[in-house]
Amino acid sequence: MQVADNMAVSIHYTLTNDEGEVIDSSADGEPLVYLHGGGNIISGLEQAMQGKAVGDTFKVRIEAENAYGEFEEDRVQVIPRAMFEGIDTVEVGMQFHADVSAGPGIVTVVQVEGDDITIDGNHPLAGMALIFDVEVMDVRPASHEEMAHGHIHGAGCDH
Repeated sequence: MQVADNMAVSIHYTLTNDEGEVIDSSADGEPLVYLHGGGNIISGLEQAMQGKAVGDTFKVRIEAENAYGEFEEDRVQVIPRAMFEGIDTVEVGMQFHADVSAGPGIVTVVQVEGDDITIDGNHPLAGMALIFDVEVMDVRPASHEEMAHGHIHGAGCDH
């Protein structure tokens, strides 16, 4: 059985950057299970998975535009500390849900200078090419319910 739209796909992967640094990996845990064609993984990896079968292993480099997008300077803003009403300490690395120029999303505090707080609404991997080492573990047809819900049901799913 090959990877195609509306298939439940399980993969083990290791994600690295161009310098070879490991960013994420499923190697020591459960495989990633997703609904192929449902937009549940980055588009470049989904395209690379098309037609693969159980046991296939491959390495693919995904450019930023097919991963988390290009880094957008207008998503970095300096805002006053007063915007963090009710939060006693604001530190670099903290993340908040916020309405930004691109709509609702998560922003990360990247700099704190007195009452000026610099936030970044880009995904942490924006602007980066990503290298995936992948092993296809399982491929099966998704259930009608999984297709209707747009994701694979498994442990911890509350449907």
